[in-house]
Formats: sequence, C-alpha cells, structure tokens
Amino acid sequence: MEQGRLQTLDRGLTVLRLLAESADGLKIAALAERLGVHRAIAYRIVNTLADHGMVHRLAGGRIVLGSGALLLGARAEGNLRALARPVVEALAERAGATAFLSVAQGEDGVAVLTAEPRDTFLNIHYRVGTRHPLSRGAAGIAILAGRPPQDDDPEPVRRARADGYSLTRGELQAGAVGVSSPVPLSREAYPTLECSLGVVALDGLDIDRAVAAVPAAAAELAAQLAG
Repeated sequence: MEQGRLQTLDRGLTVLRLLAESADGLKIAALAERLGVHRAIAYRIVNTLADHGMVHRLAGGRIVLGSGALLLGARAEGNLRALARPVVEALAERAGATAFLSVAQGEDGVAVLTAEPRDTFLNIHYRVGTRHPLSRGAAGIAILAGRPPQDDDPEPVRRARADGYSLTRGELQAGAVGVSSPVPLSREAYPTLECSLGVVALDGLDIDRAVAAVPAAAAELAAQLAG
C-alpha cells in the first residue's frame, strides 16, 4: 500500500472495479480471495457498500453493482460527453465530416456524441444512440484494436492496431467512408470504459486529412480524461 492511501477505501474501490468487470457478479469468497483478505473483512466492505446502494446481493449470494453505482456511471457518461464535446466538434471542422464518439456496451459500439462541420452541406447525420456490432464499421473495429492483441483477432483489427486507425467503406451504409481511432485510456483509471473517436462521410471524404486528424483527436481526448 502506497503511503497516503486509505486501505479500506482502496479495498472498497477495488470491489467496485471487480464487480464492474464481472458480468454475473462475485460471491464473498471470490472477493476475499481477489482482495487477499479474510472473508469477514470482505463481508464488512460489501455491507458498507450495500448500505450506500453501491452493491446489491442477489438471492444466490452473488454481489453485483447496485443502483448507486449505476447512477455514478450515468453521471460519469455525462461528464465524458461534456469533456469530449469540444474535441468532437473540433474534429468535425478539421476533417470536414461528421465526427462521433462511440463507447463499447457489451458486443456493440454505441454513439454517445456527434458533431457536424458548419460549412459542409452533404453530411451524414449520425444519431446519438446508433448501435452497431463491434465487428462492423470503423468505430467498433477501432475499439477492438484498442484492446490487447489476441491470436484470433481478424485482419481489420490487426491493421487498425498497427496503423492507429481503422478505415472502412460501405460497411454500415452504402457509400459511407469511416475513419476511427481508439481512445488510449489508462486501464487503471478507466477499467471498463472503451471508446473510439472517428469521422464518417460519403465517398468524398478527404482520407489523408481524416487519418491525420482522427488519431490526434483521440490522443487529445485521452489527455483530457487523464486530467
């Protein structure tokens, strides 16, 4: 434990992170093992978190995130949009195309923020809430490219990881060209947040302009989120 850190708070936050990373929740014994503490200590930490609505006990004994944690997550997503908005708007102007921020939700990528350039009339209107499989489209492939390499990664993901951006044509809409880059976030600071930043336009998209602007904007947003 580093000097200046509160051990109990550190353990409580670790429990929240472990539960956020677990699709089905964890039992007290598993939490105790991962924390390296006695079950009684893990039980007290869970009780305290439950009193604040941060975790919830299911009938089978598994612990999952509670409504309090979900509320914090919703507020965090709102803060993400507020921090990202100037970056997304500036990217739209630099690339001369509709810009968007997507986040991973399960096996899908979901657009949470979009912006259109002021002086371009033939924009693709990319709606907030638009959802696509991560395996299709520039945004999803970029999110996959931001993950640690896997032996079974498809070629588009490998190429996007090597290039620093994904480039797709017509995968989600006929005539549309998309360029996206993963936002390189610290896994320690953002263990469950995966997002990409990109642009989309019709065939007239200036590819050279986009592939210069998109990775730079993704790096800028990562720096903003790092504080």
